Amino acid sequence: MDRQVIGLLKPTLQVQLGWTDIDYSNIILVFTMAYGIGSLVVGKLIDRLGTRVGFALSVFFWSVSAMAHAAAGSILQFAAARFSLGIGEAGSFPGSIKAVAEWFPKKERAIATGIFNSGTNVGAIVTPVVVRWLTSRFGWRMAFIGTGAIGFLWVAAWLALYRRPEESKLVSPGELALIRSDPADPAMPPVQWRTLVTLRQAWAVGLGKFFTDPIWWVYLFWMPDFLSRNLKLDLTGMLLPLFVIYSGASIGSIGGGWLSSSLLKRGWSVNASRKTAMLVCALAVTPIMLAARTGNAWLAVCLVALAAGAHQGWSANIYTLASDMFPRGAVASVVGFGTLLGTIGGMGIAKMVGYILQRTGSYVPIFILAGTAYLVALAFVQILAPRLERAEI
Repeated sequence: MDRQVIGLLKPTLQVQLGWTDIDYSNIILVFTMAYGIGSLVVGKLIDRLGTRVGFALSVFFWSVSAMAHAAAGSILQFAAARFSLGIGEAGSFPGSIKAVAEWFPKKERAIATGIFNSGTNVGAIVTPVVVRWLTSRFGWRMAFIGTGAIGFLWVAAWLALYRRPEESKLVSPGELALIRSDPADPAMPPVQWRTLVTLRQAWAVGLGKFFTDPIWWVYLFWMPDFLSRNLKLDLTGMLLPLFVIYSGASIGSIGGGWLSSSLLKRGWSVNASRKTAMLVCALAVTPIMLAARTGNAWLAVCLVALAAGAHQGWSANIYTLASDMFPRGAVASVVGFGTLLGTIGGMGIAKMVGYILQRTGSYVPIFILAGTAYLVALAFVQILAPRLERAEI
């Protein structure tokens, strides 16, 4: 929710604060840069502090940062708030993937990742309604305060409920045996970055995210602008199209995880099941290249929804590669490394999108890039990890 608010308010803030497309892209670039910087340390911090404490600290910090946007009145102030938010949010996926690795055997991790990842899309469905109501009743500043405050409720619930399976009173011996049915990981100290950068498995995850993470950020940060600019919709008119788009993303997230997990249960290898699911998702994105060319508004929305769902299905599997190829103690650090490369790609696309829109006003080249990125990413994954073999650390 916190990440999406600024995209929904972009048309309003452009009018009230006089932003240009390049101004907005610079604010997004600052967030992306901070997200990358945060990924250098937050994943390692979660590995050191443990999932329960490290993840809670991350969400607490980003909730404070989200609310701080309400005090901003200039581009520089928004950029500062956005930078702080990026640092905090860098813990989201390292913490989530580490929790999945702690609680699920390998054969169930992709669908578990897909289910938790679909929560981001549920937030994206709810956020337009919440932001519209808060903005119309109390002004745009309250939209940042209200959505940011929700994070404190999550922190309280997380600290109260989350324990490792061995520490939970709700897990039976049989359930614990299932969770730990994979070969035990050797005891190991936190993995060092200088070690990670020498491992081709880490680069397989990293480059898989470098090419594809930026595409999701285009959907998240620029989709309201696309609906406003191309389809002439206001915030109220965007509600149903955004519901369709992010519902598609939720279905794709669970579907992509289900596909690889079901193939595993049918006896396919981890390598074949993960990469087959990723190929299906990569191909399903390609029709988005037509979204900015069609004159039919709902066809455009459906093409974007298909691409968003395919991205989330891809994401469920690319994240799971980290736990497939690395021991549990290194998973958050590997995801942090992948997040760093994803944000480097995101910084580039933030500037590119702002420049393209400022000069041409067209989303055609942006969607062509989106439609081809996943096939390129999958090629790099195959080259670097042809059999998804376990990394030697």
